[in-house]
Amino acid sequence: MPQEISVSYQAIKSKVYRLIDALVVGEKNEAEVQESIRRWWSLIHPADRPVAQKYLLMVLGRSTSALDAVEVAMLSVGGSQAAHSQLADSAFASRRVRLVERIIKESGARQTV
Repeated sequence: MPQEISVSYQAIKSKVYRLIDALVVGEKNEAEVQESIRRWWSLIHPADRPVAQKYLLMVLGRSTSALDAVEVAMLSVGGSQAAHSQLADSAFASRRVRLVERIIKESGARQTV
């Protein structure tokens, strides 16, 4: 019997935050996080995926905004050059997330047409 996956906003936010935390503390690497998301996504019923995608993009967008705010705050307090370099790398990752969001939105729009 297939496992049912909740697609509520809270359930998706919790899943994303657990994965972020596992990456931050070093329990998982990026490839493991990606594989976890692939497995999780495959468990979501295809009819529920549009709602899951909407909530996932909301969570990722808000998380990205929070990280961007931290970056701006750190740069404004005169962080070291090394910190600036690391934050620039995270800014690149933020742009990458936005690009993925746009691609997902565009592919979703094409599917519904």
